[in-house]
Amino acid sequence: MRRRARRFLERMRLRRTVRDFAPDPVPLEVIEDAILAAGTAPNGANHQPWHFAVVTSPDVRAEIRRRAEEEERAFYEERAPQDWLDALAPLGTDADKPFLEVAPVLIAIFAESWAPDGEGGRRKNYYVTESVGIATGVLITALHLAGLATLTHTPSPMKFLNEVLGRPDNERPFLLLVVGHPAEGAEVPDISKKSLDDIASFK
Repeated sequence: MRRRARRFLERMRLRRTVRDFAPDPVPLEVIEDAILAAGTAPNGANHQPWHFAVVTSPDVRAEIRRRAEEEERAFYEERAPQDWLDALAPLGTDADKPFLEVAPVLIAIFAESWAPDGEGGRRKNYYVTESVGIATGVLITALHLAGLATLTHTPSPMKFLNEVLGRPDNERPFLLLVVGHPAEGAEVPDISKKSLDDIASFK
């Protein structure tokens, strides 16, 4: 058990968020298996309140980029508080999101607040945010272990994803996951993670 836990830790320490992607294609079977792994996540009442919309079409990726950059420009220029902009500055992020077109796969993750009950009514879902958050973590981990890089992107607001991807109103965009291979020479921020003493306590 200790060896397996340590091996997993060492592999996850290699995970980094990437913003420069290569256009090289990714086997769809790898994406499918990673999504199925995400679907094993614990969730409220086993209602599995998530939907993963996989986008590989260049035209749709271009439209998502166009709409996302519209929201991002408004965020950076008008809505973002200065302390948030200061926190983002070391990471080099701005309103331009070329990775949305360059990366071969986007996965739009939706949280389902309710689902049709089959009789014309609604079945309420429980602990939706928590459930979808856990599933997203499993998905990112599965993709990393498969040898792919990811970037979590959250343009605000994200409701345009429902329109672009034809998703119903009971689904709320939770996160846009960019997936692919790092570009040759891609750089990642020189960051560190908190120590065990900083993030855990034992009684």
